[in-house]
Amino acid sequence: MSEMMNGDASTAVRGPDRLRRLLLGAGLLLTGGLAQAQGPAAMPVVDLSIGMYRIQAELAATPQHRQTGLMNRTSMPAQHGMVFVFTHDARHCMWMKNTLIPLSVAFADAEGRILNIADMTPHSEESHCAAGQARYALEMNQGWFAERGLGTDVRIRGLEKLPPPR
Repeated sequence: MSEMMNGDASTAVRGPDRLRRLLLGAGLLLTGGLAQAQGPAAMPVVDLSIGMYRIQAELAATPQHRQTGLMNRTSMPAQHGMVFVFTHDARHCMWMKNTLIPLSVAFADAEGRILNIADMTPHSEESHCAAGQARYALEMNQGWFAERGLGTDVRIRGLEKLPPPR
């Protein structure tokens, strides 16, 4: 890993400050149990779980965050994802036009029960829609749900603690 620079190019950051800057550079700064993504479209990070699996998910609960989603990202760490909170229950759809990484999306109802899961291909304009009235969509690296044997009717826990969408 290369050294992070502090201000000008001549001063390398070391020790705890270096770790803090690396976390900031990676987009995460932990603050009292809630991680905050950094950058122009910063999204809070929330803890969710499915079965015995914990997930750290960026929270897309505003129109801007829902529109941007995971576009233009080149990777996503394991056990990380993005949860979309919609303003109303509907047959919401997702697409991947400007998304660079393969994803699986689980659409869930207002109680957090998975309605269906779809694998999505990078750069595709194909719509992937909820099989019923969905309130949430959870995007994970492609295959995450299948590799863990998770499917329909499984409940995503922690959604009930999320702030309402705006």
